[in-house]
Amino acid sequence: MGKQRDLSTGIVAQIQALRQQGLTQTKIAEQLGISQSSVCKALKKNCSKRTNCSGVRKTSARDNKQLRKIAVSNRFKSTSELTDLWNKQTGADVSRSTTYRRLRELGFKSRVPVVKPMLNKKQMEKRLKWAKEHSEWTAEDWQKVVFSDESRFCISFGDQGPRVWRRGGETYNHECVKRSVKFPQSVMVWGCMSARSVGKLCFLKKTVNAAVYQDILETFLIPTVEEQFGEEDFIFQQDLAPAHAAKSTKDWFTKKQLEVLAWPANSPDLNVIENLWAIVKRKIHDRKPTTLDQLKQNIATAWEAVSAETCDKLVKSMPRRLQAVIQAKGAATKY
Repeated sequence: MGKQRDLSTGIVAQIQALRQQGLTQTKIAEQLGISQSSVCKALKKNCSKRTNCSGVRKTSARDNKQLRKIAVSNRFKSTSELTDLWNKQTGADVSRSTTYRRLRELGFKSRVPVVKPMLNKKQMEKRLKWAKEHSEWTAEDWQKVVFSDESRFCISFGDQGPRVWRRGGETYNHECVKRSVKFPQSVMVWGCMSARSVGKLCFLKKTVNAAVYQDILETFLIPTVEEQFGEEDFIFQQDLAPAHAAKSTKDWFTKKQLEVLAWPANSPDLNVIENLWAIVKRKIHDRKPTTLDQLKQNIATAWEAVSAETCDKLVKSMPRRLQAVIQAKGAATKY
């Protein structure tokens, strides 16, 4: 690679003037249309175009410790915002690139955050209490539980999706753009499972109120438990959706003499069927359905293909899930 020519006296003067105005090296480089390394070298009196000007660290161990505190207190700030806070609190004069390097050295990495339900203090207390009350249940106890839930499946899967490899100027090229629709086609599904197998699957055609929910239970839950448990006792799990907690639904359970497991609010991490939905969604995502009929068929096929071993493995994770909730003092867990 050929050597770059030294910056003109005029450019060097502009760099020094902008630096005196408080601009970072990155911002100076962007404004003048030159590289940051050129700005760095121009600001170093004893640094020529052929020498390394990065030998002297601009931050001390104390500065780095302060950056760690800032990062922990501002998890969702951008690198530029953290740089501004760091410079303001320590009196340092560092660039965004320096902040990024120090964050990496401190073990911080920018990642897409995991999405979890918002839990208030009261809900966390109830989750913790519930986990402690059931902490002595064994895997065998949990094998008597039938877990249930509803889930939405879309033809367009999520907003994150795969990344794309592209070059400069290709941002809006046809083959580099991810297509989206305003209202993606989707279907709501109700399902249940136990350690023994998956249950009957129901494609919901309308909003689920108490009456619709009871019909679902009559048509899909009852045949499932008769097939899987026969005359054996079982416990039914459901979340606290309005249709589930309605008085008429409670009366239905009483009439059918079915035991319902008390359940803490906003606790999908405790419901093993959530992991089963994720497994099914991954399978149908690879098949890339383009119509609702294809989507439904793929869901049904993937659901029926779930093995008894997979169900049993998920249910056996319940004791660990409870311990995770206890350790988190009721807060969200990794599950």
